[in-house]
Amino acid sequence: MKRFLKSASMVKEQEVRAVIFSFLFVVLLMSAYYILRPVRDSMASDWTDAEVSWLWTMNFFISTAIVALYGIMVSKFRFRLLVPAMYGIFAASFIIFYILGSISEDRTLIDKTFYVWVSVFSLFNISIFWSFMSELFSKEQSGRLFGIIAVGASVGGLIGPSITAFFSVSLGTDKLMLIASMMLLIPIPIIFHLQSLKVKDLNNEKLDSATINQSIGGNPFAGFKMFFSNPYLLSIGLFIFLYTGISSFVYFELKNLLSDFSRPERSVIWAQMDLAVNILAISTGLFATGRIVTKFGMPATIAMVPVMICIGLLVLAISPLLGVVVMLQIIRRSGNYAVTRPAREMLFTLVDQETRFKAKPVIDIVAYRGGDMLMAWLFTGLTQGLGLGLAAVAGVGAGIAALWSLVGIYLGRWFERDSTELEDSIT
Repeated sequence: MKRFLKSASMVKEQEVRAVIFSFLFVVLLMSAYYILRPVRDSMASDWTDAEVSWLWTMNFFISTAIVALYGIMVSKFRFRLLVPAMYGIFAASFIIFYILGSISEDRTLIDKTFYVWVSVFSLFNISIFWSFMSELFSKEQSGRLFGIIAVGASVGGLIGPSITAFFSVSLGTDKLMLIASMMLLIPIPIIFHLQSLKVKDLNNEKLDSATINQSIGGNPFAGFKMFFSNPYLLSIGLFIFLYTGISSFVYFELKNLLSDFSRPERSVIWAQMDLAVNILAISTGLFATGRIVTKFGMPATIAMVPVMICIGLLVLAISPLLGVVVMLQIIRRSGNYAVTRPAREMLFTLVDQETRFKAKPVIDIVAYRGGDMLMAWLFTGLTQGLGLGLAAVAGVGAGIAALWSLVGIYLGRWFERDSTELEDSIT
């Protein structure tokens, strides 16, 4: 294992244990999410574009409120207990959904609530994970190691949809919630072990601005102020906002094209796309991401997928076919998991602990869901309001992707400035 890690992603011997446990951590998290994701997405085809847009609007406001509550927890909880507590809360929530689904006769309200809550969970669980990773590893280590750790998310993306694809019909979707809940409890002891490895193996105890047994403190809502007052953080937020625009356009088209299938069939199709995405992401992240960052630098790395998506949307505008949409979705998501997401998370190794745990969720969740909400209504306006077809919508998406590419290049150049200069600008 050590020899393989060294050859694949330039892992040093003293980092092997931390990388393996971080990898296992995200495998479990994403397995739980990918069990639930096809279940959630299969529900959307029963609703109109306007109904889904309203759900995404609710998701934005609920996510904003939860980020504010999380800010209070960050300020009050001992840091050692903060991350384990969050995953325990999510595990309990899906057990509650299972119970409600078992006793309710009308599932409409429960299904829509579940749809929104899984959407909240989908960003929150991975945002907290990467905040924790930025806390464990230094800037130099992140460039070498985040790519291979991100592969764990794709491995979870193979395990989770495989469970859904094989068992959603025989077990029923409700029992999948219980399986996901159990997977969210297993990482809790891993978190405590990684906290000890930060000092024992990685020698990164100086990265902390607060001791492990204290709360971070400060204003619980400081993350919102940090985000809106800092150009570096605003640029990251704009990058994510534009990414959500592309995601929303492709998602809505797939939702509409799959409306003729039954809900179990849709779950299987979404799960199969997840499998394809994560097979491609694993091979890229395991062998290429770290080397891409090292050889080509951050500007080229973070802009690589946006440029590919811009080209893909232009192709879709010329050939508006279902197969092209499916391939675009697979390339977009696999490229995000293997390249764009690890590169984006490296940006947070340059900020302090309070920024990581207060401002980062504002960017990852509030900015993301705000983009979802606005882009969902934009898509609804283009299709139901103006009556545009797939080709015309793809042309609009290509313009958004071009702007997304430019913001990525700007962020990459900023990241590669002298560390002292950038940290002074952030503080």
